[in-house]
Amino acid sequence: MTTSDASRAGRATTGPASGDALAGRAGYDEHFLGVPVPLPVPAVPGTETVVLPYTHFTVLLRPDRRLAAATGVCVDGRLLREHVPREGGWQFDPRLPEDLQAGDAVYRDNSLDKGHLVRRPDPVWGEVAEAGRADADTFHYTNAAPQADVFNQGKRLWDGLEDHLLDHAAAHDRKLAVLTGPVLHDSDPPYRGIQVPLRFWKVAAFVQDGALAATAYVLDQSPDLTRDADRALAGAVPGAPPPLGAYRTFQVPVSDVAELTSLDLGPLPAADLMPVTRAPKERWKRLASHDDIVLRRA
Repeated sequence: MTTSDASRAGRATTGPASGDALAGRAGYDEHFLGVPVPLPVPAVPGTETVVLPYTHFTVLLRPDRRLAAATGVCVDGRLLREHVPREGGWQFDPRLPEDLQAGDAVYRDNSLDKGHLVRRPDPVWGEVAEAGRADADTFHYTNAAPQADVFNQGKRLWDGLEDHLLDHAAAHDRKLAVLTGPVLHDSDPPYRGIQVPLRFWKVAAFVQDGALAATAYVLDQSPDLTRDADRALAGAVPGAPPPLGAYRTFQVPVSDVAELTSLDLGPLPAADLMPVTRAPKERWKRLASHDDIVLRRA
């Protein structure tokens, strides 16, 4: 990211190059699709972020929340490698002080999962060594956020979004630029020195009919108080993780993601394939299967 890009609103700095193991990482390429798709930046002036490049992806970290505000990954479906062995476990990024990262202490001895923001398979493409570096890079705490340990249809849909979109992009070189992150809200419940996000967002960009196209999604893990208030509130005891609900996945207007996150998403709201003129209760389309996704303008 250039200085001019970073200064569009919030302040962005690049992590100090003290981690030799991560030296030379190029990170997310905003020109990967042939049309510019910049990494998001905060739309609120004065919001501090740190840019951390890895192999084929970049994390935009919010030090005040110890979590990513956004990630950007380039996915080349033609060059993806399967069955890359996992080596090592989760680790801190040495370019950033550990007390600015949500490490193992957040996840130990509880029901929270370390949820990959950039999915492990997405940046794992290219030459063997390159793909191996990308795989290992996804296991930095900077690329994780606490998620409920349940696995239901909503989570299954979320986890398979990129695969479904790559199939759709088969006629356009099977390339995606995917931006993902937690919705960092001031009301997120506190736990072990962080605030646990209740929602996650994803915007996928690709080329369709020679032009930039985008679709956006929200994964909601907030408890459903209308159906299960007693259980949810009973779980809110000192020392326990905040009560979380079953995952629900929605396709939403890209502009809604920008508003939810207070991030500048550049050209993507204008490239949205989902109509934004729906009635309020239909504006967020809950997905029962990938076939429900809107991938063509009406």
